[in-house]
Amino acid sequence: MEVVLDGHSLTIEKLVQIARFGATVKIDEGAMEKVKFCRDTIEDMVNRGETIYGVTTGIGEFARIRISIEQAEELQKRIVYSHAAATGDPQPEEVVRGCMVNRINVLCKGHSGVRPLIIETMVAMLNKGVTPKVYEKGSVGTSGDLAPQSHIAEVVMGEGKAYLQGKEMSGADAMKAAGIEPVVLSYKEGLGIINGPQMMTAGLALLAYDAKLMAKNAIIAGAMTIDALKVNQKSMDHRVHELRGYPGQIAVAANIRKLVEDSDIINDTTGVKVQDGYSLRCTPQVQGPSLDTINYVAKVVETELNALSDNPLFMPHDDAFLTAGNFHGQGVGFAADFLCVALAELADLSERHTNRLLNPTLSGLPDFLVEGKGLNSGYMVAQYTAAALVSENKVLSHPASVDSISVSADQEDHVSMGPIAVRKCTEILKNTGTVIAIEMICAAQAFHFRDPLKPGKGSTIANRLIREVLPPLLDDRPLYDDIDRVKPLVYDWTILEAVEKELGPMEWSESI
Repeated sequence: MEVVLDGHSLTIEKLVQIARFGATVKIDEGAMEKVKFCRDTIEDMVNRGETIYGVTTGIGEFARIRISIEQAEELQKRIVYSHAAATGDPQPEEVVRGCMVNRINVLCKGHSGVRPLIIETMVAMLNKGVTPKVYEKGSVGTSGDLAPQSHIAEVVMGEGKAYLQGKEMSGADAMKAAGIEPVVLSYKEGLGIINGPQMMTAGLALLAYDAKLMAKNAIIAGAMTIDALKVNQKSMDHRVHELRGYPGQIAVAANIRKLVEDSDIINDTTGVKVQDGYSLRCTPQVQGPSLDTINYVAKVVETELNALSDNPLFMPHDDAFLTAGNFHGQGVGFAADFLCVALAELADLSERHTNRLLNPTLSGLPDFLVEGKGLNSGYMVAQYTAAALVSENKVLSHPASVDSISVSADQEDHVSMGPIAVRKCTEILKNTGTVIAIEMICAAQAFHFRDPLKPGKGSTIANRLIREVLPPLLDDRPLYDDIDRVKPLVYDWTILEAVEKELGPMEWSESI
């Protein structure tokens, strides 16, 4: 697959195809003409002695200091060196690749002043598998992701560290082995690579992509529980949800109706309650807002993927430049924090479903879904694990974007902390997948006790895949193995893909 970057049509799907699945990159010819025209403009400005932030002045608090034309090129290298201060664990390669894709797209807008050579070099790195080694911590999310993106710039210069086809080596060795000539940076090009929130945006783009799939898994798990517990289907009637009008709620209810269709368990009305507990009856009302939130986050991400986030900005047709603040990551940070809440609530509801499956007073099934109570504890402590992860998610859902610490001698006195929000969200997504897997395990065990009554169409597909890797629990066994067997079916989208293959695509929320 080949993806063409032009500065204005990058989507989450396209970024994922390049960053995660190795699609190749090509630059639109019209975009490259804009880049060339802008570069000619900046060179004219430099030659006639204009004072331009970060080009013929220092940066940050040092913007007050004028530097000579001879020093201007040296400045770009030193900007990269001084800002390459990230720490922590390495970022996943797909996040770094996503950042490079996004930054190339910004440069393609033709307002950053870099030479086409910078874009061509970064495209070659993507296409030939050279991925800079970038550490995950050190960005405050304003003037963009300066520290992590400086580690990318190092490799563009033939320095730093990199991975080539997954093997770590020096940036110089990686570039040489890939046949890519390193670049000597010129005016604005150090800033041109680093001055925007592309690392956090790439991380959030990947999270938004995965969050949509995880939300569908949560709906499948919820439908399995609703099926196993014989929930009164009046609460899923389409009229209920259409009268309220939220797209996500309507979509969740429609999916549940499809997933439990033809269920012998639900059609056996013996013992069906007039009204079920909130965590069951209100599943569409709880999961639906998460779908709507994921849509909102995706909209923010795709706006940022195609935004002009740099400083200074050059207006070549007006022979002008503007210094402003389009590098600020507040919008991305807010969206990441909001996605944390949406995912955490999917896990929160899932754990409550598990609790109802295990509690005999609520389920009408054997205690903790196992015979031989007293001797056997069944899935009792699997719920403890889910509860622990849900509690951790609640802590991680505290917003990072409400914090700010002044930096650069108070020149940069409000920052977004968006990268922290993205890292938190990454952990919440992992936790949520495990909580959903535990719910699916317990729902499958509940179906074992409903035999010979059969679950609905979608529940049957999920149950079949779980039973292929996990036999029913007859006597106690180490539960970590049960969880480890089923987690891949969630994280690798195996269950979701099987359900959609047999029943058709699941409904999704239209944007509010």
